[in-house]
Amino acid sequence: MSIFIAKIIALLYLAAGVAALRGVIDFRKIVDDYTKSPAFTLMSGLFALIVGMIIIRYHNIWVKDWTVLITLIGWASAIKGVLFIAFPDSLKLFKGMYKNTKAWGILLLLIGLLFGYFGFML
Repeated sequence: MSIFIAKIIALLYLAAGVAALRGVIDFRKIVDDYTKSPAFTLMSGLFALIVGMIIIRYHNIWVKDWTVLITLIGWASAIKGVLFIAFPDSLKLFKGMYKNTKAWGILLLLIGLLFGYFGFML
């Protein structure tokens, strides 16, 4: 299960990282869209909560190796989902974090490569 989830995370983060570096996505605009659309915020929150809870249900593994990173992503996704649903205005607090889309793209690529190593190379 860990390998399978790592592959999914790797591909998602690699694709988002490449898109951010190419200028296809702009995280500031995405946060603006979230704050302008209650329906989009709700649907994203529901999706994040569902994905997080699935990971927590099937991969709530607290060990001292790389697989704990998957568990942490699951918990982060569930918490993010709850925040988006219950406190949609809290998104405005994070708007300043996304000023540099290129830096976020590099970070996403690095995370994608890390999970790609664990998912495809081990």
